[in-house]
Amino acid sequence: MKLVSFLTMVAWVAFSATVLADQKPDVHAEHALLHSQASTQSTSVGDEALPPGEENAKAALEKSPRHGEYVDIKVPGNSVPIRTWVVYPERKDKAPVIIVIQEIFGLSDWIRAVADQLAEDGFIAVAPDLICGKGPNNGCTDSVASRDDVVKLVRALTPDEVEARLNATREYALKIPAGNKKIATVGYCWGGLVTWVSAARLANLACAICYYGGGMTDAPGETPKCPVMCHFGEWDQSIPVAGVDRLKAAHPDIEVFIYPADHGFNCDQRGAYDAISAKLARERTVEFLRENIG
Repeated sequence: MKLVSFLTMVAWVAFSATVLADQKPDVHAEHALLHSQASTQSTSVGDEALPPGEENAKAALEKSPRHGEYVDIKVPGNSVPIRTWVVYPERKDKAPVIIVIQEIFGLSDWIRAVADQLAEDGFIAVAPDLICGKGPNNGCTDSVASRDDVVKLVRALTPDEVEARLNATREYALKIPAGNKKIATVGYCWGGLVTWVSAARLANLACAICYYGGGMTDAPGETPKCPVMCHFGEWDQSIPVAGVDRLKAAHPDIEVFIYPADHGFNCDQRGAYDAISAKLARERTVEFLRENIG
């Protein structure tokens, strides 16, 4: 089956992510305030419980003891490779590999910090910049002038481009000498939807974790080929709980968790960050990964 419906879903979730950037907490204001107070204590550099907030991500990466590097991954039929951030864990045995799929904001410092934290947990993290070749002078995310412009480029990616780039990333991950050939994916927002589609349509995935992937609940017909864990926010107006319930009914084997939080609760970038929910989701994510890829 071709990725015919994928383009519509990607466009929808891109729009949703932009709209949600301006949304405010509603009747759950008191609960949100308590969580906000906790989150201000959980985004400083060196916090090992959660990835650092956006403003601290670059500094945290510079202080990380783990080896991280950029590599270029060739995509068949493309003249421009995709620049990819790879972080290695501090372990002597071969490690499983996690492909980290970006939000609609591209390969940000925050996504690189997420990859670094996964490496701290013992995994090789591979985070491709999926808009490489789309920026000025065939550049990647870091060549683009503004976040809004990055969002436009992500929205413009075609389903075939996304699939080809992820296939190339997967092939690279399988050949990493320090890897054990067990591969998982984890994605956030736009990347959550891409992860959901990838679980159904990409080969050689041991498991997949989706964070608030808008459009997932509109595609319950997708059938994952591997174990899947999903994280959603109860207050997420773009992904109603009723839709999540339909997804669970269509796929009773997937693990679904709903948190007292809004869209983007795991990412300290646009006001919806919820440290308590993010920490619990991370703990569940790491446990799920260790169960499925070691």
